[in-house]
Amino acid sequence: MNDTGWAVAVTEPGLEPAGAALAERACRPLVAPDDKSHSFLLTVTPERLELRQTAPGSPGPVHVDFTDGAMKQRLRTSGVRSPLARALGLKPGHRPGVVDATAGLGRDAFVLAALGCSVVLLERRLPVFLLLEDGLRRALEDPRTAEAAGRMRLVHADANHWLATCTEAPEAIYLDPMYPERKKSALSAKGMQVLQRLAGDDADAHPLLETAITRCRGRVAVKRPARAGHLGGRQPDFSVNAPKTRYDVYLGEAR
Repeated sequence: MNDTGWAVAVTEPGLEPAGAALAERACRPLVAPDDKSHSFLLTVTPERLELRQTAPGSPGPVHVDFTDGAMKQRLRTSGVRSPLARALGLKPGHRPGVVDATAGLGRDAFVLAALGCSVVLLERRLPVFLLLEDGLRRALEDPRTAEAAGRMRLVHADANHWLATCTEAPEAIYLDPMYPERKKSALSAKGMQVLQRLAGDDADAHPLLETAITRCRGRVAVKRPARAGHLGGRQPDFSVNAPKTRYDVYLGEAR
């Protein structure tokens, strides 16, 4: 799971020990903050870890923050009757354990954890995993988010392999893959744009769906744009609709 085209940097000299430790852990070079020989810099700042693009005109830095205003607004509008929660089978008195197999920046996973689910976040791209790890650490240190963050377990793994080899069938699996038809819609969001440029489309999303259905004992929910086709052309058992999004739900085959 080696990513290419990125290095580690720090914003000020006092952070060099932390940057060196991160670079050694990630097996990446530690470079100057104005380095242009790498497409991305995983940058240690006094406040947080950021992923920065080096090309001229690139979007600003991306980081994971479960305490920012956008996340707070998302939590205010989410509940057990929200489309995401209904797609994954949340009900009053019942909170399934969820595997978020395409964790990304972790926002949907945090919503589910805030609603009471235990969530395993799988992320194969090391820079994104490290951003998630940093955001989760800060959320655990904040009394406003510590309870929800305590229900989240982050794993650096290829989701297809992890699901195929896990010893216990998950009750619910969530997939939010990146794919070409998103380029004109959700990629207007800075975070998605940077993730797309870092790793490209999730070309193996359809095989991952097949593995998830085989390994799940409850529901597999796949997030799609409202007008997009079904992932891999596979017809879901049912769908939960939202104004701009659709959740296709497949009943798992594991027993």
